[in-house]
Amino acid sequence: RLPIRVELRALTAQDFHRILTEPDSNMIRQQQALLQTEGVNLQFTDGALHAIARMAEEANRLLDNIGARRLHTVLERILGEISYSAPEKVEEARRAGGAAALPYLVDEAAVLGALEPLLKKQDLSRYVL
Repeated sequence: RLPIRVELRALTAQDFHRILTEPDSNMIRQQQALLQTEGVNLQFTDGALHAIARMAEEANRLLDNIGARRLHTVLERILGEISYSAPEKVEEARRAGGAAALPYLVDEAAVLGALEPLLKKQDLSRYVL
C-alpha cells in the first residue's frame, strides 16, 4: 500500500452560499420545513444567506476548519432562540388574532448580531461554534 496525501483548499464564502442554496434539499429548506411543523414561516433574505456564508468561512478560518459542517452550527446559533420558543410565540400570535403561521424573517443584521460576538471571543467560540 502506498500512502496518498491530498491537500484540499478551504471552502470559500461562495462555496458555502452554493451549499446553502443549490441542492434540492438544502439546509435552508430543511430548517424552514422543521419550523413549519411548529407553525413558524421562516424566511431568509439574500443578504442573510451571504452573511451566513461569510461567517461560516470566517469561523472555519479562525477556529477548526470543519468544512461544510460549520453551516449546521452557524444555523443552529442563529435559529436557536426561535427553535426553542416557537410553540409559545405561535400561541401568543394566535391569541392576538394573528395568522395561522408566525412569520419569522432572518436578515443580515440578525445573522451578524448572533455570530459576530462569538467570533470576536475566539477562545470561547471554539467550544460554542
